[in-house]
Amino acid sequence: MTTELWPVLPLEGWKDTYATLHMWTQIVGKIRLAQTPWVNHSWHVTLIPYGMRTFQIDFDFIDYRLIIQTSDGAVQTIVLRPISVADFYGEVMMALRDLDLGVSIHTRPNEVTEPIPKEFRSRFIGKCSPVHFFWSGFDLAVTRFSGRPAPEHPGGVPNLPDSVTREAYSHTVETGTGPHWSEKQ
Repeated sequence: MTTELWPVLPLEGWKDTYATLHMWTQIVGKIRLAQTPWVNHSWHVTLIPYGMRTFQIDFDFIDYRLIIQTSDGAVQTIVLRPISVADFYGEVMMALRDLDLGVSIHTRPNEVTEPIPKEFRSRFIGKCSPVHFFWSGFDLAVTRFSGRPAPEHPGGVPNLPDSVTREAYSHTVETGTGPHWSEKQ
């Protein structure tokens, strides 16, 4: 019996899977981005609005499938298997069309080549994020902000507008492991 809760995943052995999965999560994340009003830090809602309906898209890495469910009970499932990013995109878009969800997204990867123009829904800055997955950077995170203004972020995040980064880090980030870059200044 093993005491390990998670399998060992050395990057060298699964870097191709990681790269493909990163692009697949960009496709799913961009569907939410295209359908949901912007919230600071990309903290968009779990259910995606579509007219009078909502829908959600979930990666199930236990049964290797992508599940798209609508508020009226319709479901489409895509088996996760070794296919190209373009084929995955085509299957996702076809499943959305089969559910009468006419969604279109910007097809270039974020934080990989070109960013998507964004509009803010609100300027509320008192914040603590939910635990969330940033599909663009392939990062699981939770963030707490003290409310104290932070020095202006220097920007320079690859292929992400400096204005988005500066808004995201306009206030001091509190961490359990040490000060954020803005607290070091």
